[in-house]
Amino acid sequence: MLSFFSQYLKVDCYNCTTIFEYPMKLKVIAFDADDTLWVNEPYFQNTEKRFCSLLEDFLPQHTTSSELFKVEVANLTLYGYGIKGYILSMIEAALKITDKKIGIEAIDLILEYGKEMLNEPIELLNGVEDVLAALKNDFRLVVATKGDLLDQERKLKKSGLSHYFHHIEIMSDKQEDDYTKLLKHLDINADEFLMVGNSLKSDVMPVLNIGGHAIHVPFHTTWAHEHVETSLTHKNFKQADTLSDILPYIIA
Repeated sequence: MLSFFSQYLKVDCYNCTTIFEYPMKLKVIAFDADDTLWVNEPYFQNTEKRFCSLLEDFLPQHTTSSELFKVEVANLTLYGYGIKGYILSMIEAALKITDKKIGIEAIDLILEYGKEMLNEPIELLNGVEDVLAALKNDFRLVVATKGDLLDQERKLKKSGLSHYFHHIEIMSDKQEDDYTKLLKHLDINADEFLMVGNSLKSDVMPVLNIGGHAIHVPFHTTWAHEHVETSLTHKNFKQADTLSDILPYIIA
């Protein structure tokens, strides 16, 4: 199975060049979960609109959105990523915006917004099962996602995709050190690892920096914290329009 990710060994001999070619095949393909396997960010955006509408007597909605984002980012080191941290950040932002004048009924409503998010159905993105089925016999497939442990486990169970994966890694963050620890756990080298995800910042750049491979599959909407302004060119990087489009890069 030769592909974009195959590498070759060339050995120079005396007065000649002998080429021994063999594919250095990938061993593990890891997939981000939220907005790569299933829909996620639109639920956050819909809840944010409701939150901003709730506080429009205190601030214009676009200003409330900006204030909420500031609180979210400031709290990442405390709460990490996920809905539970988002709920706490909404409450904190509401207290700040209203100078603690917000009523208990509004706080109760914010909590209800969060519970509704936690109970949202899992909507798989197009082609997900076809891609996983096409790859699972030739590679170890892994979920490598960040967020709240309980929530991500719940979503994976509800997705019906668990049986495709050799390993599930729910990470507190996706920095180079986090991926290095994952590779050590999987007992593979960086050049045997491919990460597939919708975020250049979290799924692509850290993996390329440690010598791995990455395919970016953008989602139509992305959280502002994951935006990066860059034109990325790297020998181990590919861009795909949809998840199904990754297959020609891997299987040839």
